[in-house]
This record gives sequence, C-alpha cells and structure tokens, in this order.
Amino acid sequence: MIERTLYFDHAATTPTDPAVVDAMLPYFTECFGNPSSIYRLGRSALQALDDARSLTAEVLRCSPKELIFLGGGSESDNLAIKGVAFAAREAGKGQHIITSALEHHAVLHACDYLKAFGFEVTVLPIDGAGLVSPADVRAAVRPDTVLVSIMYANNEIGAIQPIAEIGGICRERGVLFHTDAVQAAGALSLDVQALNVDLLSLTAHKFYGPKGVGALYVRRGVQLLPQISGGGQERRRRAGTENVPGIVGFATALQRAEERRSSYVAHCTALRDRLIDELLERVPFTRLNGHRTQRLANNANLSFAYTEGESILLLLDQAGVCASSGSACASGSLNPSHVLMALGLDADQAHGSIRLTVGKDTTHADVDYVLDKLPGMIERLRSVSPQYREQLALSN
Repeated sequence: MIERTLYFDHAATTPTDPAVVDAMLPYFTECFGNPSSIYRLGRSALQALDDARSLTAEVLRCSPKELIFLGGGSESDNLAIKGVAFAAREAGKGQHIITSALEHHAVLHACDYLKAFGFEVTVLPIDGAGLVSPADVRAAVRPDTVLVSIMYANNEIGAIQPIAEIGGICRERGVLFHTDAVQAAGALSLDVQALNVDLLSLTAHKFYGPKGVGALYVRRGVQLLPQISGGGQERRRRAGTENVPGIVGFATALQRAEERRSSYVAHCTALRDRLIDELLERVPFTRLNGHRTQRLANNANLSFAYTEGESILLLLDQAGVCASSGSACASGSLNPSHVLMALGLDADQAHGSIRLTVGKDTTHADVDYVLDKLPGMIERLRSVSPQYREQLALSN
C-alpha cells in the first residue's frame, strides 16, 4: 500500500498556490461580471484585468498594452507563429520561418501547418548538450525570413538556450523573434528588453497558477493576424470573453514566482544536483540528457540503458512517486521523444529515459526516497534483459 505521494513532475504542471486560489475566488462569485459590460460588475471585472495586465507587465518589463491573455501556452505559441506568418504574407514580406529540433510540439506542429499554405520552414539541429547554435541561426536567415522561434528552456531536458544572443542576431537582420518561455517562468529572467524578443509565450500552470490561461507578449509595432475571430477583446487580437479568474490567478502566480525566483532556483538546484550526481554514481550505464549546468534548476533527465522508461514510471508510481518520460502533451505516443532523438540518442536510449522535475515544496527527504527506491527498480528491470546480461558477461 502506498503510504505517500511524492510529486516529481513539475515540468508537466504545478499545484496551484493557495494564495493564488484566494486571489481568484472573488471573480467566480462576487465579481463575476463580463469585463465588456458597462455596469458596475463589468467595470470591476475590467479593473481586475487591467491590474493583472499591469502586474504581468512589471515582470516582463513591457507595456501592459503589449500583452494578450489567452488559453495557455499552446494557444500562445500558435498565435505568435501563425499570426506573424499570415500577417507577413499579407504584407508581402516573405514566407520563411526558422525554428529548432527541440521545440515543443505546439511550435513544431504550428510550423508544419503553415507548410500547407506555402511557407518554408528551416528546422535547426541541436548539439549533444541540447543547445541551438547562434551561428546556425545567423546562417539560416534569408531575405524572405519573417520569423525565428527558439524556445527559452526545454521542457524535456531543461536546456537553456542563448536567447539574448539569438535575439540580437534577429534584430540585426530585421527578423521577428519569438520564444516559448513556458518552462522558464519562475526560474529565469523574463525581461523582454534584455532578451531581445519580439514575442514571448507563457502559461500559468507551470508556475503554480491555474490551468487553461496563458499570455503572449507582442512588442509594439509587430503585425499579428488574429487566429480566433469574434468580439473585440484583447485589443482585437484574441476574441472571446476573458477568463477573469484565470487571468487574476496568472498575474498573481507570476508575481509570486518572480519574487521568490532566487530562493527557488537555489532550492531546486541543490535537489537537482543530488538526483543527477547520485543516480549517475549509483546506477551503471546511465547518462544525463542535456547540458550539465546550462539547464533549468529543477530538471533531471536521465537515460537508463537496458530498461524501458514506461516500466520505470509504473514502478515509481507503485512506490508513490509521480514522474514522466518527457512532455506530458506527448504522453500517449509510442514514438521516442523527438528531443532525445535530436540529441543523438538511438530509439532504445530514448525509450529508457525518464524526467524528474522538482519544485518549491520538494524536500531532501523526498529526494532520499527516490534515490533509495530507483536504483533497485532499474536493477530489477535489467535482470530480465538479455542485452544487459550480455553486457555484464562482456564486462566480466
């Protein structure tokens, strides 16, 4: 019988902070008005939106008018990529987009969608540590390039990209630059001026806010074709009655995440490093996926040769530990992770990988529990692997 549940999947989602829930509650009941209405209840809801926009703008160092609230990170990525692409084509500016092999499927699938409309997409490779080369970005830019989209930090392997440098190259070449910063919030600076970005995507449930609400920063002057038609909400860039409770929760969670960012990073880094160092030491034939230090503070992604990641996850679940094998959005797929394959892993190595992501409430005792249980699980699974027995025979 499971005595406790330990959560090691904060890259998939985070629990909503009780203080965030408290901030949201009045907008479900007392202040439930539609922000487009002119009477008092509507004006109260509109004021809540304005306040949330201002709080968010403080963290991003932008104007409140440069923010669009919408339904999450995937919608934000789609609006940024499709919105810029179709607006550029309408203006006769070109039909070439650059992205990378480690992007979230929200970006990759949006780019694939555009191919049906005649757009060309260049997908840049990553190196063995999971990093995109700024030199590759520079070399890929063409006269007809209208957008570069490179994620800030990867959701599977935690690799942090040189966004400011890539953004500087885009600015020199007159190309718009979008970054999926969904995993970065609360761990890295979101200062859009320092990052040299024109568009930046966020979603609340990655930083202890509610699910189903996100934001897109759009630098003033960037032309964006709306992808949802209807009303005139969000300055006519995203139709639909605003999710007032969710947006209040988004802004509250983002502000709280920014305030505790330094202590959060220090806390998570210590736990992450213990997981990585001790698992590499205790479990033979194990490799770390992604850059050793240029990675998110909470992310440990490891491949255990001669095992299946799904089997490891099932054993961990039986022991009360929640973990994952990669992106939660691709959890139903039998295909190996496209990110791990882009790193250079073969299919067997990719299938034998798991991701452990810690959070603000994870303790050293929680890490001790995983370190106590996981090596034995790996050994148990390997004991029925003919390949593992052959490897041991060769080693002896």
